[in-house]
Amino acid sequence: MPSITAESISWEAERTELHTVLQAPIFVRSPALSHLLSYLCEKTFAGETNEIKEYSIALDVFDRRDSFAQDTDSIVRVEANRLRKRLSEYYARDGAADPVRITIPVGQYVPRFQHVAVPESAGTEPQQSETHRNSLRPEWFRRSWVIAVSITLLVAVIAAGFWVREKSKPPPIFFPAAQQPREPTIGLPVGTEVHILAGSTRKYVDHAGKVWNPDAYFTGGSAVASSVQHIWRTQDPIIYRNSRQGDFSYNIPLKVGTYELRLHFAENFYGPESSGGGGEGSRTVTVSANGEILLHDFDVLADAGGERTAEVKVFPNISPASDGQLHLTFSSGQSGSAMVSAIEILPGVRGQLRPVRIVTRDVPYYSDDSRWWSPDTYFKGGQLRASQEPAEATDDPEFYAIERWGHFSYAIPLSPGKYTITLHFIERNTAERNELPASGRDDRTFNIFCNGRAIISNVNLRDEAGENRPLTKKIRGVEPNAQGKLLLEFVPVTRYATVSAIEVVPE
Repeated sequence: MPSITAESISWEAERTELHTVLQAPIFVRSPALSHLLSYLCEKTFAGETNEIKEYSIALDVFDRRDSFAQDTDSIVRVEANRLRKRLSEYYARDGAADPVRITIPVGQYVPRFQHVAVPESAGTEPQQSETHRNSLRPEWFRRSWVIAVSITLLVAVIAAGFWVREKSKPPPIFFPAAQQPREPTIGLPVGTEVHILAGSTRKYVDHAGKVWNPDAYFTGGSAVASSVQHIWRTQDPIIYRNSRQGDFSYNIPLKVGTYELRLHFAENFYGPESSGGGGEGSRTVTVSANGEILLHDFDVLADAGGERTAEVKVFPNISPASDGQLHLTFSSGQSGSAMVSAIEILPGVRGQLRPVRIVTRDVPYYSDDSRWWSPDTYFKGGQLRASQEPAEATDDPEFYAIERWGHFSYAIPLSPGKYTITLHFIERNTAERNELPASGRDDRTFNIFCNGRAIISNVNLRDEAGENRPLTKKIRGVEPNAQGKLLLEFVPVTRYATVSAIEVVPE
């Protein structure tokens, strides 16, 4: 018996269903998931199911590079899981009567097509005799002919009108499903990343899933370890417990391109509560890249606002020198030894900083528009709280599942320029919060300051959006302070302040 090849299979019904699904509002609002579904189905229709693998999906759909490592980048698994949920929602509502259903089995990426039996309405009608049916045929044909002629004339008149009105317009351009133009899926440039733990001999995987490698590419200086446990403004104190100190340099090989350099510091020796005593002015550092000074007499403790506090300095538009290396030089100031805790080099965007997206949870998150949000960072104060009640009036209720609440702040490192801040909030119901406000008032009101200036005053989430419904606030034209930070302070007025996510995008 001859085997059935991919070419001999008719996918007409399945293609029709794919087109129907992609036209549904729930998928129109999510171009990234639509592109993923189209890619998986078109590969199946072409008989190329053996090519549907995590690696190829990452490259073809999510624009990852050949160096994609699925152990540290879970985008394909995360997006496939979101696609399964979205298909389930579609077939529970808009697609409940569809004759074909598309599913993506858990643990797999090859789609399956289930044909659903549709009840025949004719089966409930009384049967007519063959003689009676034959007697109705001439009349039915006459009526059909009249209707057909009328429709044809009407269509011709309408078409002529459109032709007169549209003849001067250029013809529209149609794209196959797999080639539809789309917005960037993640919003961050991809490529080679470098993560170095200065002074450390071990690897470390942080809360964002990034792999930090042991110290390398250095010349001079000494590795110094600290016994400090808690470091403010980070979920990853391990990054800041070791450092390289003295006068030293790094010569880091890089491919040709534009990068964003992030230098990580934490003063664990000097300070009123630290072993070295002293405070501001106890240590100053000068840093240069390829001979150009980035930081001059930089005081880590003064810049961070205290000891044992994570401090990050960000520099866009970094490129390797002509020898294919980035040359970083760290020189000691008049007091104390130069130091650095970690070096991070990320693919950059010429002329601007990478967007900063923070969601209040201890793991990264891909939002409904397929943008990557880093786990909670740069914060001080407050607590995290999860809700079991799904948010309403949003396509992405999981995005609002966790909040940071209390009296807290975020110190977000930036380079000079103007930025737009977008803040995401939600007000949960009183019974779920299980709080007893000391003031006797149930409403939550709070203020938000940016670099000491009030940007939102007495916000009441319930009054503005209602209970269990997201609220978004956008502030434009914001600039970092002299220390290169947006210092966002969330100050309670009645009960506690709250936030679910923070986005900072260069203008």
